[in-house]
Amino acid sequence: MRDKIDIRNWSRKEIYLFFKDYEEPYYGITQDVDCTAAYEFAKSRSISFFLYYLYLTLKAVNQTDAFKYRIEGEDLYYYDVINGSATIDRDNGTFGFSHILFFEDLDLFLERATEEVIEVRTSDRLIKSEIGENIIHFSSVPWVQFTNVSHPRRFSRRDSIPKVTIGKYHIVGEKKMIPVAVHVNHAVADGLHVGEFYQHLQNLFHQK
Repeated sequence: MRDKIDIRNWSRKEIYLFFKDYEEPYYGITQDVDCTAAYEFAKSRSISFFLYYLYLTLKAVNQTDAFKYRIEGEDLYYYDVINGSATIDRDNGTFGFSHILFFEDLDLFLERATEEVIEVRTSDRLIKSEIGENIIHFSSVPWVQFTNVSHPRRFSRRDSIPKVTIGKYHIVGEKKMIPVAVHVNHAVADGLHVGEFYQHLQNLFHQK
């Protein structure tokens, strides 16, 4: 479900109009997040840490209203649920784009996500079908403890989908810290909202 926003009466009208036609309206922030409890929970349940932190990321995104707006043509929409398009690696060194639906119930999410991962890994297509706008672009780079990330973009196409990248965790004292990079369109999301997302994500990573 989605609702069309009346931009004329929207509280962010001036900010939206200022940034929406920039050649590059995206900006990025990278921050380490404490993933100690989340990692231990995933291992105790014998579940994929990748799928578990994807679940937590999607949950945090769905708790962050600013990450649920999408610019489509000259219109702006707010989606009630945001899913994930994560890159999935294959044995031959390539990858494919998945369409992983978000469910609040962790077990249901893991079941459906695992099915999607298997389907992508056994296919040779890059993109299996039209995915839609109510997603985030998600990448896992577990080989790299990065401090910054950039993304290839097609500037001829107006884009407002948030992009989240998670890297290799590292040990700081007794904690496991993992880099999380976020890129958003400034027309719909400010630094305040990125900070809100990080707070939601850290709170979720602390839960067991």
